[in-house]
Amino acid sequence: MTKQLSPEQAVALIPDAAVVAVNSSSGLCCPDAVLAALGARFEATGDMFGTKGVDHIAKPGLLSKVIGGSYPSGPSSAEPPLIWQMITANQVKAYNVPSGIVFDMLREAAGQRPGVLTKVGMQTFVDPDQEGCAMNESAQSEPIVKRVSFEGEDWLYFQAIRPDVAIIRGSVGDERGNISFENEGAYLGAMEMALAARNCGGLVIAQVRNVVQAGTIKAHDVRVPGNLVDCVVEAPDQLQTTATPFDPAISGAVIRPLSSFSRPAFDVAKVIARRVAQELKNGQAVNIGFGISANVPRILLEEGLHGQVTWVIEQGAVGGVPLLEFKFGCSANAEAYVASPHQFAYFQAAGFDASLLSFLQIDKQGSVNVSKLAAIPHRTAGAGGFVDITARARRIYFSGYFNAGAKYAIEDGLLKIIKEGKIAKIVDRVDQVSFSGERALAQGQQASYITERCVIELRPQGLTVTEIAPGIDLQSQVLDMAATPLQVADNLKTMDARLFQPDPMGLVLEPKA
Repeated sequence: MTKQLSPEQAVALIPDAAVVAVNSSSGLCCPDAVLAALGARFEATGDMFGTKGVDHIAKPGLLSKVIGGSYPSGPSSAEPPLIWQMITANQVKAYNVPSGIVFDMLREAAGQRPGVLTKVGMQTFVDPDQEGCAMNESAQSEPIVKRVSFEGEDWLYFQAIRPDVAIIRGSVGDERGNISFENEGAYLGAMEMALAARNCGGLVIAQVRNVVQAGTIKAHDVRVPGNLVDCVVEAPDQLQTTATPFDPAISGAVIRPLSSFSRPAFDVAKVIARRVAQELKNGQAVNIGFGISANVPRILLEEGLHGQVTWVIEQGAVGGVPLLEFKFGCSANAEAYVASPHQFAYFQAAGFDASLLSFLQIDKQGSVNVSKLAAIPHRTAGAGGFVDITARARRIYFSGYFNAGAKYAIEDGLLKIIKEGKIAKIVDRVDQVSFSGERALAQGQQASYITERCVIELRPQGLTVTEIAPGIDLQSQVLDMAATPLQVADNLKTMDARLFQPDPMGLVLEPKA
């Protein structure tokens, strides 16, 4: 018997007041057609850049609470996404929970366990001693995390999420509800969401590009079996990821030539990415985040070093070349695809060697904010997997511009500041603690902050400048431009001159110890 329904028929099965879990990371695996039908059902009865996602259902009265790792973001000058308009107006209780913990909450529900005990997020905005994940006043009135004592230690406790409905997306579904993912760039947590909804007595809706005859999907290709799926919705126009109809290299159907990948133009951002690349070792497994650090794989390509580092990203791709802009979260030529909950277990316990991440602000304790700009909330997407990744990571390299708004030139191997920035990014206190420098020191984590004009290390005595760019004056262009005091290493070095030349550096990665 076929389980195929139209989007309208599928969403008609969702009961009022239901807890709905949606498997999506930006446009990746987003069941957009089902979400659109759900929003239209609400309008009839009572995202961004080609994929609206949660904005389909960001309607006052339709949503009462939303828990997410990331939220739609946009330029400062643009109208805030609809979900942000609801959040800032306190029309919905909104929580920014680390992505890995969200998956943990679902897995606990699937196993009929009470919730998650974790140290991920302690001493950050996740901690109830700070914000407890609440994004607005409405959410503060209903806390979702608390500190508890267990076996003589303090832990954060999140109650399991018990979904009444799970909406997932794959590539192909058969008449019996078996779902494959051969055209996707990730699995995310589709299986975990389906299990949680099924084991909580709920409904599972799967959106796919094509519905085929029962028995035509090979058993080993089925990622979510039909016994967990109630209905299948065919959406032949679904995008592979944000603004991408289909790229076979994202799903592993083809292997792109390395020559087809762009190399970064020679500019200040490339200088920073090069300096980060100098920290890597041959044989490492390295996590990579959005921002300047996303260009580090392109530096290795340019230097003929592709393959010496295995890139691991939170959406689940292992190896290959992580992609940029709206395709971020996908890799071309990946060696493997891991379900996101498994990838986060790897990250949360620091199984990898290093992480390359960005920063919006750094404070005097070395804490980093990537998740909130108080003046423009919709400018950032939230923390995503950042807190999971940094909770125990042994080595972290944060990269970004020293301040905001500066204009630069690189002349004769020297960095020149044409116009100084007016907004400090090294501040006395960050708007929100996404990474705790204090906790990092206590745990023996190593953290560096790499900018165009200097390199800074987190040391017990404070933030310490260890390298300075050629052409930069230490006092007037570094120490005086930070809004909090910086220490200076006794053996202050000049950054490698090759960073500031347009030709390839001749970079060599030492073997991993």
